[in-house]
Amino acid sequence: MNTVAVISIGKIECSKKSLLVLLCSFSAYAQAGFDVITLGSKGGIQDGNLTAFLIKDTHDTHDTNYVTLDAGTVVNGLIVADEKQAFKDIKLPKDSPYTKVGYVLREKIKGYLISHAHLDHLAGMIITSPDDSRKYIYGLPSVNGTITETYFNWQAWPNFGNRGQGYQLGKYQYRDLSAQKWLPIKDTYLHAKALPLSHAGIESSAFLIKNNHKQVMVYLGDTGADSVEQSDHLNSLWSTLAPYIKNKQLKGIMIETSFTNKVPERSLYGHLTPKLLLEELAVLEYKAGGKGSLTGLPIVITHIKYSLLKNIDPQSIIKQQLNAGNTFGVTFHFPVQGERFIL
Repeated sequence: MNTVAVISIGKIECSKKSLLVLLCSFSAYAQAGFDVITLGSKGGIQDGNLTAFLIKDTHDTHDTNYVTLDAGTVVNGLIVADEKQAFKDIKLPKDSPYTKVGYVLREKIKGYLISHAHLDHLAGMIITSPDDSRKYIYGLPSVNGTITETYFNWQAWPNFGNRGQGYQLGKYQYRDLSAQKWLPIKDTYLHAKALPLSHAGIESSAFLIKNNHKQVMVYLGDTGADSVEQSDHLNSLWSTLAPYIKNKQLKGIMIETSFTNKVPERSLYGHLTPKLLLEELAVLEYKAGGKGSLTGLPIVITHIKYSLLKNIDPQSIIKQQLNAGNTFGVTFHFPVQGERFIL
């Protein structure tokens, strides 16, 4: 039988309490805020394992409703997660006509937060839509606009939304996010804001997620470094996060690192390398109070690109490059499909 470890990420002192659950305690980040399940961890071409995460509040055990952070892979990710017992706490009603995977999809996932409309962040939702239940799509107006114009338009796919061309089936309701106002995620204990990011000429998004205990985490869709993109978006995001770090409210950052340092900046197409991420973390550390202000902060690395080359493991290289330059005391975590972890 496959099992899943529930891992708390941070400056960790760990002890194994059972075969199923690994409980960890760590200084400033000891109080967990968010429960995350990895539906897809990769970027680029590895269909079946593309960027998507489920997230919910950890504080109320009666609240088992999730929202996704992107939706590159949905059903296949649910299958893998179920095989690894990531949903062991969810009881399938005896009268449900669905499998556990179907029940989680239709009854427990209450919406999609979509950072941008590239297929490796969206394909799972589109493919799932005919058998999905009614849900909300949360995103920046530009992102929601691209979804309606490019996909749900009766040419690429039927219009399952409540906006756009042709007959609107209305299964999905769009909710536009902004950086100015927290918007509640319906049927969950979470609220969200969205800040723009620069991704090689298109607008991507960073989602700030807040629970009722005023704990915050942030998830970034695809983004280039400000120095490469000639942008100020990451700098603005770090300014927004700094007060949460100072107040010990930020539980973690989920951010992409798509390529190794070997890839030249001209070939990044709006993505990060370890070198560029470390440079950005230096800006965040300065804004958060200087040396030591990020100690123990969980950094979850997403969207590593799958490689077709022999004897090349991008994740191992990226992990080594990040750890070699980690002067901040942060904890890097590399999620795998089906894994459940706690921030």
